[in-house]
Formats: sequence, structure tokens, C-alpha cells
Amino acid sequence: MIRMGHPTTPPQGAQGFANLGDRPREIFRQIVDTYLSSGDPVGSRQLSRLLPMTLSPASVRNVMQDLEELGLVYAPHTSAGRLPTELGLRFFVDSLLQIGDIAEDERAQIEAQVEAAHKDHDLEGVLAEATSLLSGLTRGAAIVVTSKDNARLKQIEFVRLEPERALAILVGEDGSVENRVLQVPRDVPASALVEAANYLNARIRGLTLGQVRTEIEEARKAAQSELDVLTAKLVDAGLASWGGAGAEHRQLIVRGQANLLEDLTAMADLERIRLLFSDLETKTEVIDLLERAETGEGVRIFIGSENRLFSLSGSSMIAAPLRDGNKRIVGALGIIGPTRLNYARIVPMVDYTAKVVARVVGG
Repeated sequence: MIRMGHPTTPPQGAQGFANLGDRPREIFRQIVDTYLSSGDPVGSRQLSRLLPMTLSPASVRNVMQDLEELGLVYAPHTSAGRLPTELGLRFFVDSLLQIGDIAEDERAQIEAQVEAAHKDHDLEGVLAEATSLLSGLTRGAAIVVTSKDNARLKQIEFVRLEPERALAILVGEDGSVENRVLQVPRDVPASALVEAANYLNARIRGLTLGQVRTEIEEARKAAQSELDVLTAKLVDAGLASWGGAGAEHRQLIVRGQANLLEDLTAMADLERIRLLFSDLETKTEVIDLLERAETGEGVRIFIGSENRLFSLSGSSMIAAPLRDGNKRIVGALGIIGPTRLNYARIVPMVDYTAKVVARVVGG
């Protein structure tokens, strides 16, 4: 498993910038675009000529000062133009980056070379060909990290990002941290994510995601079996009946309450049924989250100090997960390069190559 950084939460300054108008947003975009294309700082006079709106150099300087106070740009030298900070690049990548698409000839090249390598080599040979191919296409250093077994987990947390998206933070026993973005139902409350994490963290240590899910599924089946026996017993005795349609609308309608009061065993069964309903609901929600975590979106961008391995070299890393035939993550494929990588071009290329490798190797 590749070692990944903690999720980046935009600091207060970046959130403030998000609320500014089109003018500072466009000036910031031009500063980043110039940096990504040439690596050079850009001054107010040059920016005033690049902007799609009419703005004097003095007005541009005022906006640049605001951006600097937010921590999104800096001046490398006195009286120099501005460059984006790491925070600025992160904000650009998360909020302003427009991902490009891969040209048809590049798609064909990736598929042909990976499939050809698969005919003549084992997995190691396919990965070697994929990294060489990526390096040539992106002009960056390609990396691949694989693991025969999923990392054994120490902790898992779920963080709501948007109404229908959450972040799963997986902490391995080896100290690795991996982030996966999940699609979650809009009606799942934040409290349910916290409860699911607490439930898992009491059981997850030393196990892989797959092992945890298997154990919880087995426990859920056992609880369902016990529930079926108890409810059938009450229904046969005429003390209750089933209502609703389907497992997601389970409802036990109790009848003959007076008779229940005389039957202590039936009362105990009814209380046990209530507990099983709650238990099943918890297990079902947890299993659903685990399934989403196992198949969560995988492309990740790490800029400079976000990844301790590259913090001293001013590098960025773009990585996508490698999956086996069962869709389990078994490694990662990516590109390392300077922070002014062509993110719009490289992100979809890394993602596509990883998917082709997974499809070819997984059959």
C-alpha cells in the first residue's frame, strides 16, 4: 500500500478566498497557469495584459496583496512577481483545476502496450511496462507500489465532505495512511458515520478491510437467523405479525399484548427482537460503508510537504489505485515530478493507465 498523507482541510484563508468574486479568482488562476507552464513568477503588469477583463496594474497589485495575505501566493524576491504557495496549488487543484481528457491515440497506445506486456510477462513485467509508458508520456518519474495483501488496519474514520460524499481515512498498523472518497446516501447523518467508525475501531485492529467485512457479514447473518426464529415463534403463537415489504422495511406488529404480559418467555423474545433489529441496522450500515470504502475513488494528488517523502524536494505525486480481479486495492501507480506538473493532463492519464492495468491483469 502506498503511504498517503492526511486529508487536506482548506485553512480559514482559503475558505475566505472561496467567497471572493471573479476578479481575484481569475488573477489567481493566471498566476498558477503561468507557474505551471514556465515556472516563472508573474507581475502585475504582465497579469493586466493576460486577464480577460480590463484592469490596471495598480488594481492587480491590490488583489495580489490580498491573495498573499490569504497565503495563496508569495513573492520569491523583493519587487518580484508572485508564485503560488503549496496551499495555493492545493486550493487550485481542489477547486479550480479543469481536468483534461486523454487523446484517442494515447488511449490506444496505453492499451496496446499494456496488453502486449501481459502476453509476454507476468504482473511484474506488466507493471514495469506501465511505469515506463507513463514516464514517457508525462515526462515524470513513474512509480508503482504493490502489496500481496491488503494492509492490516489500526483505525478507520469517516468524514463528511459533501451531502453525498465522505472521506474514509484508513490508518494501517505500519503507520500508512490512505484516503478514499466514498459516495454515500444523502440521508445518512454525520452521527451515523461516527457511530460506524466507533463500531469498526472496536473490532478492526490487525485485520484487513475484507476480513472485517466478512466477519461483520457473518455476524449479521447469525443475527438475522436468530431474528427469523424468534419472530416466527411469536407469529405462530398469534402474538405478532409481519408488516412492510422487503428487508429494508422490516416491521413486527405486536398483537395480544395482554397475553404477552402473562408469557414471560414471549416478553423476553420480544425484547430480544428489538435488540436484533437495532443490531442488524448497525451492521447493515457498517457493511455498506466498508463496501464503499473498498471501492472508493482513488486518484490522489500530494503537493510538496503534504507527503513527507517529497517535502524537501518540492515535488508532487499523483497516484491511482491498482485493483485485482475482485476490485480490491493491491497497490498504486503514479507519477512524481516538480510541483508545477501538468495536473490537468497527468491526472486522467495516471487514472486511465491504472484502470487498464487492472482490467488486463484482472481478466
